[in-house]
Amino acid sequence: MQVLVLASGSQYRAELLNRLNRPFQQFSPNVDESPKSAESAPDLATRLAKTKSEAPLLNDFVGNLPNSAIVIASDQVAAVDDKFLGKPGTLEQASKQLCAMRGKTVSFYTALYLRNTANDHYFSALDVTTATLRALELDEIERYLIADNPIDCAGSFKVESLGISLFERIESSDPTALVGLPMIQLCKGLRRFGLNVP
Repeated sequence: MQVLVLASGSQYRAELLNRLNRPFQQFSPNVDESPKSAESAPDLATRLAKTKSEAPLLNDFVGNLPNSAIVIASDQVAAVDDKFLGKPGTLEQASKQLCAMRGKTVSFYTALYLRNTANDHYFSALDVTTATLRALELDEIERYLIADNPIDCAGSFKVESLGISLFERIESSDPTALVGLPMIQLCKGLRRFGLNVP
């Protein structure tokens, strides 16, 4: 039986993958996520998901498993006004991000790349979610950041938590994509690889 391997250290992606009630291994491929010159947000997300699925450290990990694997890799790039929004890292930087995003629409590009190591077949998909923030007051931003501490999330919010209160509207074909792993497309890819889901 093939092993599912989540090529990510993200607890959020792991929580989403747990919804399938299938055992999986998790391994962070540790790749350079710097954008290339003039690279667009969707191209960056797609390239990084593919790169994660094929990273040398990940290949070493998969090579030591008893069976072949289906590698699940995903990456998300957020952009507003043609500027990329990374993970803030600090509450101060998160506050700056949210202030810059007030009343604006942010585009989230979430790429998925599945690789079947048994035959090197792959499945890829890209979800685009647009999220429009309310015209937030500074005290709202401060209260939110203290409550949710989203310093490890692109865009400085956790939509699956209190972050949902920051938005005017969110438009997506897959609500899980904004959290970091587009589950509808993931299930489609796993079925294409011969797994029964559900």
